[in-house]
Amino acid sequence: MCGITGWINLDTTKPNHNAEPVLHSMCERIVHRGPDSEGLWVDETVALGMRRLSIIDLKTGDQPVFSEDKSVVVMMNGELYNYREVRVRLEKDGFKFVTKTDTEILPHLYVKYGDDFLDHVNGMYAFSLWDSRRKKLIIARDRFGEKPLYYGIFDGKLIWASEPKAILAHPSVTPELDLNALRHYVSFDYVPAPMSIYKGIHKLPAAHVLVVENGEVRTRKYWDLSWHEDAEARALARAYSGGSDYAIANAQTSETNGKSPAKSQSRKEESLSGKANELRDLLSDAVRMRLVSDVPLGILLSGGIDSSTVAAFATQHATERVKTFSIGFEEDSFDESKYARTVAKHLNTEHYEDKLSATTAGDLISDIGQWLDEPMSDGSLIPTFLLAQFVRKHVTVALGGDGGDELFAGYPMYYAHTLAAKYNAIPSFVRSGLIEPVVNALPVSTNNMSFDYKAKRFVRSAKHDDIARHHGWFGSFSTDQHEKLFTKDVLTQTDADIYRGVRELVDASDAKNVIEQMQYADINYYLAEDILTKVDRAAMAVSLETRAPFLDPRVGQFAASIPVNYKLKGKSGKFILKEAMRGLLPHDILHRPKKGFGIPIAEWLKGRLNSLMHDMLSQERLNNQGLFNVDYVQKLIKEHETGNASHHKELWTLLVFQLWIDNFLLES
Repeated sequence: MCGITGWINLDTTKPNHNAEPVLHSMCERIVHRGPDSEGLWVDETVALGMRRLSIIDLKTGDQPVFSEDKSVVVMMNGELYNYREVRVRLEKDGFKFVTKTDTEILPHLYVKYGDDFLDHVNGMYAFSLWDSRRKKLIIARDRFGEKPLYYGIFDGKLIWASEPKAILAHPSVTPELDLNALRHYVSFDYVPAPMSIYKGIHKLPAAHVLVVENGEVRTRKYWDLSWHEDAEARALARAYSGGSDYAIANAQTSETNGKSPAKSQSRKEESLSGKANELRDLLSDAVRMRLVSDVPLGILLSGGIDSSTVAAFATQHATERVKTFSIGFEEDSFDESKYARTVAKHLNTEHYEDKLSATTAGDLISDIGQWLDEPMSDGSLIPTFLLAQFVRKHVTVALGGDGGDELFAGYPMYYAHTLAAKYNAIPSFVRSGLIEPVVNALPVSTNNMSFDYKAKRFVRSAKHDDIARHHGWFGSFSTDQHEKLFTKDVLTQTDADIYRGVRELVDASDAKNVIEQMQYADINYYLAEDILTKVDRAAMAVSLETRAPFLDPRVGQFAASIPVNYKLKGKSGKFILKEAMRGLLPHDILHRPKKGFGIPIAEWLKGRLNSLMHDMLSQERLNNQGLFNVDYVQKLIKEHETGNASHHKELWTLLVFQLWIDNFLLES
């Protein structure tokens, strides 16, 4: 786990001058990602830098790493979980290794397989690879986007980094707000790839590579989920393991069972129990692979089924008693710590728990802008940071349950699409004249995911198409609110269709129904650019590595290719996961309602954060910026303070944006 940065001169006639001091200053901006060592490598065309957090091969694992003839050089952020199996195969082919680090398989795989080398790795990564013979640069991001990677072209250079703040440290770059990205942010709660909040700086989307060769820059997607229910998709799922023992054994079984594909039992005919057993084996192996570490390791345990699943398999494979960590809340409707304690007791883990108070969390909010170099209004960012801070006192690596909701349809919004179809079948005059007024008149509650909040969100977005409806349930400002929120100047300079990118993504997939289409959208947008970015930023701010077994590509492909009713059955999401974990986890854990990992923002904006909100969203400040309609923002504040409505998501989104401005736009 590290951070990378660097640049390449697109005009190869202009050599690097005085590169190392600039590269060092860029690395210094991401020292929190890798406090243990720094790696710099410069030639006449490229400059590669990294900061290292030592996890694998503590003695000889510093970067860069090279091919045998030194012509290929690599800097990597992340972990390659199947590196041991891949290394054995490469050594049989005659490749020589000089370190024991996982990173060293990359240059050798590139030498052997060329542009297809990523087909042979299972991991989370963002890396830069320089082929000095072909004068070819490759930068890449892992399949689900666990590791971030930003890039931009400035002053004839393509500059990249794990975080925007490192790019901003280059003298050729001046930060400037991207207004289109701002419009996306206020509705999504994050800026989706390939945009960033900075004009000219882009995110490399998950499962993409960027190649620079002969001064030409091109990107391509090297992997994707398939939603087909066929044997080919299942075989592909195993191939992504990169050769783990589990995958080879299953592939051999599939190939030698004496049945031709035409005669094989179809996926639809297979029993749920058989598929649940396959899922159990996949998840078990995914956890096993992610327990490899030369430093202390633990499990982030919320008490939900996803993190509990990871903890259960960790206890099966670990060679010593597993450490688990959870964080509780003083506010009961937000607190899940009792469930984590139940799981810890059931699995006999060494459990650590911390309690989050409003005072502790509130004190951090004004500080997040100092390290969050792109605005993100996910309310769970604060407790995630505090949990990471607490965990880092005990371990350097932590496994979590991220990805389970998206892969196995765990969010209530998936079932809500079924309800929306029924709701929209009701005559419009009944909906607008009776149902919506009643729902909107419900008393306002500040409890976590209260009934009135969910009901109002539902009717607000149900009228829209599938994509807009889904993101309207998730996000802050609806598209209808943009005309009220933004000034005319902003509206005339920007594109109003903020969901075009999602629609194009979904249309290009082979997802067959609305549930799978929304899962696919969430995997590429919400998971990659909100959940995983949140975890990466919060954990790396305290130099903690996090790993997500659910995001093993074999598990992802398995989830995509099973029938949708194995994931969402009636109201029940994660149906097959519950079947897979029956007998391994307590019944109450498998079937308890989903709560989420949030903070009482609605109440805080009326209390301890009220003065900060008024300061950051003052009429004078907003007028000077010229971005937001002052009267509309003041209306939101007044209605929230008086209890006439709960606008906490909208106001929190604006507040986080203002904190970002003060730290990363105005300071530069």
